[in-house]
Formats: sequence, C-alpha cells, structure tokens
Amino acid sequence: MKNFKIILLAFFILPLLTFSQDKDTIKVKEKLERPAFESSFIIDNPTNVLFNKNALEVTMQHRFGKIDEKYSLAGIYGDGANIRIALSYAIHERVTIGFGTTKDYHLQDFNWKVALLRQTRSNKVPVSVSYYGNFAIDAGKAENFFVAQHRFSYFNQVVIARRFSPNISLQLAPSVSHFNLVGANMENDRVAIALGGRIKVSPQTSILFDYSQPITQFEDPEDSDVDLNLPGISLGVEFATSAHAFQLFITNQNGIVPQYNYMKTTNDFFDKGILIGFNITRIYNF
Repeated sequence: MKNFKIILLAFFILPLLTFSQDKDTIKVKEKLERPAFESSFIIDNPTNVLFNKNALEVTMQHRFGKIDEKYSLAGIYGDGANIRIALSYAIHERVTIGFGTTKDYHLQDFNWKVALLRQTRSNKVPVSVSYYGNFAIDAGKAENFFVAQHRFSYFNQVVIARRFSPNISLQLAPSVSHFNLVGANMENDRVAIALGGRIKVSPQTSILFDYSQPITQFEDPEDSDVDLNLPGISLGVEFATSAHAFQLFITNQNGIVPQYNYMKTTNDFFDKGILIGFNITRIYNF
C-alpha cells in the first residue's frame, strides 16, 4: 500500500514538473514586421518586398521623354519614351524569380530576389536584408557586337530596409553593375549606392523618393561633354491597395533596368533632364 501511494503521488507530480520544464524551454516565435514598402520597386530601385508563395506579380514601367522637349506635351509625345513589361513569380515566400522585356536596346532580363533577413516586430532583427540580381541580354542588331557575350550585362544589389513606423520606411542599397562590353577607357563595373524612402500620408497614399549615387567614376570616351557620373534622382507619389500599386513620379533616369540606369544615365536632374514616369504592379495570389 505504501508503494502504491508513492507511485500515485509521482503520477500526479510528474506532469506538473514536465509542464514547468516545457514552459521554460518553449521559444516564442518571432512575429515578422510588415514589409517596409508596398511595391517590389521604389521608383527605380528594388525594395525588400517579396510575396507569398505562388503569387504572380505583373509589372508595367513607363518613362516618357524629357519634359522640355518641344511640342511633346511635357514629354508625353516625346521620342525618348521607354517601357518595360515584366512578370515575377514567388516560388517560395523568400524567393522570387522573374522576366522582363524593355523597349530600349530590346533588353530581355531575367531577375531574382531572395530574402536573407526579415525585420521582426520585437526588433530582435532590426532590418530586412534582401538580395536582388539580374542578367540582361541586349537583343539589338548583330553588327553592334563582336561576340555574343558582349550582349550581356549583370546587376547585383543588397537591399537593407527598415520600417520605422507604419508611416515611415527607408532603405539603403549598395550595388554593382557589370557590362561585358563598354567603351574604350571605361570600366566594366560600376559600384553605386542608393537611398530610398516612403512617407505615408493616408492609408493608400505615400510620398516616395529615390536617390542613386555612382561611386565608381569614369568618362565617356566618345564625348567628353557627356557626364556619365550623374546621380539618379526621383520623386513621386504612390497609390496602393493590397493587390496593386501605382507610382507616378519625376526622374532623370529612363533606362528602367537597373544597370542601364547606373551606367548610362546622362540626364541632369537640375539641367533640363527631368522626365515623367509611372510604375504599375498587380499581384495575383494562386
């Protein structure tokens, strides 16, 4: 009987001890902060935004001609217009792959984005870090290239973003652009850094800014008067819902594909180099 009482007492005490131990060892799962931005691009640079698995993003990016062109209605009828249409698909909640086609240079670009770190609400992870890369093919005339490899260019960027509050988000994005074919005395690679931000002014409306600064400096070998080291400056507004975003802005960049913006921008924002542009994105969840 004595042994039976001991066994019975142990039967009731053991679950209590086990519960107490489990309570101490269970780790609380960190809740992720909402994305710092509404769209996968902040005007001209990628953001940290990725989508749920199996989501499809359809993108249209348009740049009109420079607003000072004569008889062009602020560039809307201008000859320098450029457009890109693209699709991106989330094969994982942390990995997106995509393809786009651009009017200028007949570019065909393959791109990818990977979430390396994601900001948590507790600030245990204070920033989101994503990697964006692409591989672009210039599908222009064959006589412009000695070998097929000269058509290729590449872009790699690390996006460090933080959502400081529901209304304010910023990102810092160092990058490297590479062209297999460049002019004489020009470097194949350009290191640059971008700073972008969003200030939310209503539930669906935000003010955007995007600044891209080349670090590697070089001159145009064919025209010394052309400045290839100009920063990219963009200011605009964004109207967003859960499924789509519309950005309307002014900018001095019309390359659209990032490495073409960083390597080939010759428009001076402060000297008649401004153009109007817009980005439209639509998300389909499957």
